[in-house]
Amino acid sequence: MSISQDLYPSQDDLPYEEELLRNPFSLKLWWRYLIARADSPFQKRFIIYERALKALPGSYKLWHAYLRERLELVRNLPVTHSHFETLNNTFERALVTMHKMPRIWIMYLQTLTDQKFITRTRRTFDRALCALPVTQHDRIWEPYLVFVSQKGIPIETSLRVYRRYLKYDPSHIEDFIEFLINSGLWQEASERLASVLNDDQFHSIKGKTKHRLWLELCDLLTKHANEVSGLNVDAIIRGGIRKFTDEVGRLWTSLAEYYIRRNLHEKARDIFEEGMTTVVTVRDFSVIFDSYAQFEESMLAHKMEVMDLSDDEEEEEDGDEEDEDVRLNLKLSLAEFEKKILSTCWLHDDKDVDLRLARLDNLMDRRPELANSVLLRQNPHNVEQWHRRVKLFEGNPTKQILTYTEAVRTVDPMKAVGKPHTLWIAFAKLYETHSDIVNARVIFDKAVQVNYKTVDNLATIWCEWAEMELKHKNPKGALELMRRATAEPSVEVKRKVAADGSEPVQMKLHKSLRLWTLYVDLEETFGSLESTREVYERIMDLRIATPQIIINYAYLLEENKYFEDAFRVYERGVKIFKYPHVKDIWVTYLTKFVKRYGRTKLERARELFEHAIETTPADAVKPLYLQYAKLEEEYGLAKRAMKVYDQATKAVPNSEKFSMYDLYINRAAEIFGVPKTREIYEQAIESGLPDKDVKKMCSKYAELEKSLGEIDRARAIFVFASQFSDPRSDTDFWQEWNNFEVQHGNEDTFREMLRIKRSVSASYSQTHFILPEYLMQKDQTVDLDEAKEKLKQAGVPEDEMAALERQLAPAANDPIAKDGNRKVGFVSAGVQSQTDEGLKVTANHEDIELPEENDSDEDNEIVELKQKDVPDAVFGELAHKRRENEEDEAQNKDDESRLGALERIKRLKKP
Repeated sequence: MSISQDLYPSQDDLPYEEELLRNPFSLKLWWRYLIARADSPFQKRFIIYERALKALPGSYKLWHAYLRERLELVRNLPVTHSHFETLNNTFERALVTMHKMPRIWIMYLQTLTDQKFITRTRRTFDRALCALPVTQHDRIWEPYLVFVSQKGIPIETSLRVYRRYLKYDPSHIEDFIEFLINSGLWQEASERLASVLNDDQFHSIKGKTKHRLWLELCDLLTKHANEVSGLNVDAIIRGGIRKFTDEVGRLWTSLAEYYIRRNLHEKARDIFEEGMTTVVTVRDFSVIFDSYAQFEESMLAHKMEVMDLSDDEEEEEDGDEEDEDVRLNLKLSLAEFEKKILSTCWLHDDKDVDLRLARLDNLMDRRPELANSVLLRQNPHNVEQWHRRVKLFEGNPTKQILTYTEAVRTVDPMKAVGKPHTLWIAFAKLYETHSDIVNARVIFDKAVQVNYKTVDNLATIWCEWAEMELKHKNPKGALELMRRATAEPSVEVKRKVAADGSEPVQMKLHKSLRLWTLYVDLEETFGSLESTREVYERIMDLRIATPQIIINYAYLLEENKYFEDAFRVYERGVKIFKYPHVKDIWVTYLTKFVKRYGRTKLERARELFEHAIETTPADAVKPLYLQYAKLEEEYGLAKRAMKVYDQATKAVPNSEKFSMYDLYINRAAEIFGVPKTREIYEQAIESGLPDKDVKKMCSKYAELEKSLGEIDRARAIFVFASQFSDPRSDTDFWQEWNNFEVQHGNEDTFREMLRIKRSVSASYSQTHFILPEYLMQKDQTVDLDEAKEKLKQAGVPEDEMAALERQLAPAANDPIAKDGNRKVGFVSAGVQSQTDEGLKVTANHEDIELPEENDSDEDNEIVELKQKDVPDAVFGELAHKRRENEEDEAQNKDDESRLGALERIKRLKKP
């Protein structure tokens, strides 16, 4: 065979060839030679590779590069090409020296896997596992498992390989189970999965929990019930039910499905019933019930289809064999013979559609009862659920009695949710509605012996028992029951209870107000006066009486003409209770006493009123004062009545003082005449009423003086009240004064009113910090806001701020300052002071035009307005105090004016 000239070394190869002749065992020289001939034909490079490997057969680098190039050569060729066989031979030659190199093995195994040589590949995998150390087996097992998982690999081969792999690494048993499931080997898959669940030390490498593995096993066992044997499926699933409580409903349905697939339908029904009667959550119950109902519906539908087909077959058979005796027909097989014989037996009747329908209807009817049972299993001490359960059996007294019996036995009053005594009451009323009073009394008698959580529960049972006796016209029995219930336990019984350490509610029953209230009502209705009084006295001795009981007791005595005893009861009541509970007792007591005795025991009535007023807080004392004053007006002295009104005006809170003074004034005017009310008006104005009430009082006072013809006094009152009235908001007051001056004044008084109005408006403007116009200038150099804040911190009153702002205002380039010494905060009446240049008149924007008839002829005449002092006699002591305050304020302003605002701020900044 001739070799192509292209494969011989060329002139360019001579340097490399000469070096290799001198040193043929140098890997570096061979590698440099291959790199230099990277662009040469592949056949020429193979010759170089073969020569190099012949000299260096143990070089991994050469073998790896050689095999990679050969793999690249066959990449796009079919597996049947001859180059693949050459490649396999090359791999075999490489493994002679490279059998410890896992990378060579993996390349070879991957190539064989692609060629679909099953037996050769399997044997090569086994050779690789034998040749490599155990520490490198994991690199071989990974492609090995991929190989045996391919389609076309015999199942037995795959099983043997997986079992060998589990001996090497048992932690990958989940992969084996998954392979078994995918291969349809249900028996071994279930056995392996069960062994995993039984291993407490097993840890899933896929992150699966025991719960998830349980569910997988249950699905496997139920869906392939006929293929899996040898496992106790019932015990396995029940174990999961006990262990995993959050999937109980699903596990019960899985167990029932297992028996359904095994055609054990009655057993499946038992499982459904057991599941519904054991689950404790509504969600699990709904899952089981829905599966059960679906099962019954599917069975019914299947049976109806089978019946239709069987009817058609029977009609055909009847047409062929009408009178043939089955026992004499020897041609029938054993199965056909059994079918013929059993078809005539009533025990083997397949036409049970009515039975299946009845089962389904019964299941649907039982749903409310079963759901209620689930809720009771969650909390057997839930009283409301027991009542609902009884309602489910309405119309069935026997079932209701059994339910009540179970309820009172199960519910623990100390743990009950709701009111446990209502179960006993409803139980007794059930017997009562069926006219069985004897058993109702037995139920009540047992109920009162139960130790309830609160006394009120036990008292309610006694009351219901007594009401039942009254309903059946047995008042003596009801009274006897109340005597039993309210009897105080003996000393011996208390000693025994104290020795036990736990005190039942029966020991506290004799202090139940509910029982005593019913007892009193029964005694008043069916008993005598003496027995009723004894019951009331016992209530008061036990200190459980309420204000209503005190009033009822007193009413009872009054109806029977025991007035003094009734008043003594009131006296005891006002000593027992404090305000506000005693309010009704005092009102009733005082009303009854005054109505009874009138003027005969006036001093005693006065003492009662004085005592009641002393103990009553200010916000509720007004009705008592009014009642006291009415007593004095009707039976006492008018002066004492006025004294009571005077005390009331001082005792009531500020919010009620105006109404009290108004009433005081009206009564005084009615009794002593209008002039007497002047003192009351002055007292009201000086008493510290709120400003709005002072204005109202002054308006009433002025109206009084005007009606008496005292015009000057009325005008003085208006002047005094003006300091409390802002013209911008209190327009009614100023309109009233304006009307007064129009009717009774002249031009001077009217102008005086306008001057006062402007003055008051200016004072309110200063109070509310309506700043002067020079604060709006943009070129001011002093931060007035900061200065005002400093002045506030220094303790300067707000009404002095305007004067201090005047000192802070810039004087230069200020047109307002150049016009004259204009006062800040003063609202001009239209007249400016004269300067050297002459008289300057400015417009007044707040001027009020006078009526035309009051205009004078000299419009341009400058009028000086003087303030007229209010006579001190009008306001008495109030005017004297006001004068002293004004003098003190003037002195303080003179002292403060000596020191400028800027100087004060500088002093504040100094440390």
